[in-house]
Amino acid sequence: MGGTTWKAATAPTDPALACPIAPVVDIVFSRWTTPILWTLNEHGRQRFVELQRRITAITPKVLTQRLRQLERDGLVVRTYHPEVPPRVEYEISDLGRSLAPLFAHLADWADAHLDQVERSRRDYDDTSAR
Repeated sequence: MGGTTWKAATAPTDPALACPIAPVVDIVFSRWTTPILWTLNEHGRQRFVELQRRITAITPKVLTQRLRQLERDGLVVRTYHPEVPPRVEYEISDLGRSLAPLFAHLADWADAHLDQVERSRRDYDDTSAR
C-alpha cells in the first residue's frame, strides 16, 4: 500500500479506535457520496438537475440529503444565486478535491483486481451451490 503498513491495534476499548480510517470510510464511502464527488471532480460546478442527469439512479430526495451532508462535511460548496428563478450550484471543495489521489488509487486497484474479485465470487458461488 505505497509504503503504508497496517499496524495491529493494541486491544482498544472503544470499537471506533480499532480502525483509524473508519471515520474517513464513513464520510467518503457512504452510499452516493463517491458518485457525487466523482461527478463534481470530473465535470466541475453543477446545478442540481445536472447532477441528477449524470447520476441517474439517485432519487432527488437522496441527492438533496447527500449534498447537504457533503456541504456540512466541507467536501462540497453550495452557491446560491439570488436570481429569478433562483439558481443553486454545487462544486467540490478543496478539501473534497484532496481526495482525488485516493480515488485515483482506488480506480487503479479496481482496474487491476475487480476481475479477480468477480472470479472469486463465481468460484465461491459455484462451490456453495454444490
